[in-house]
Amino acid sequence: MEFILERWFEFMGNHPVLFGLLAVLIIAFFAIEGKRSGRKVSPNELGLLVNNQNARIIDIRAANKFAAGHITGSQNIPFGELKNRLTELQAIQVPVIIVCDIGMQAGAAVQLINRPNFMRLAGGIQGYQAAGLPLVGAKKK
Repeated sequence: MEFILERWFEFMGNHPVLFGLLAVLIIAFFAIEGKRSGRKVSPNELGLLVNNQNARIIDIRAANKFAAGHITGSQNIPFGELKNRLTELQAIQVPVIIVCDIGMQAGAAVQLINRPNFMRLAGGIQGYQAAGLPLVGAKKK
């Protein structure tokens, strides 16, 4: 293992321009991807947006997952139905937080809707529960 690390550092030392370029590309990728997927909202921020700015919560998970447990006051519009409701969604003026399982699909939804008032819940439902916040309709364990 030590030999491999020595060879790796030797290679990096002999090709600093390549590694500099790689670092710049990695940073650019994550910066662009973060902007394309919309602003992330933490579970705690979600409550503030709902209470102070009448934000709406749209859960894009499948109906059966929504029924098993969802955030209080959220509306279920499965991801597959978003394209059919784009005009309706784009007309919403208040902040909107899109929710999915872990936050990845919500990023795609925010990108699809393409409005500055649409955000995604960081970590999705799993992040929300990890923050100790309850779901409505969730079965007690």
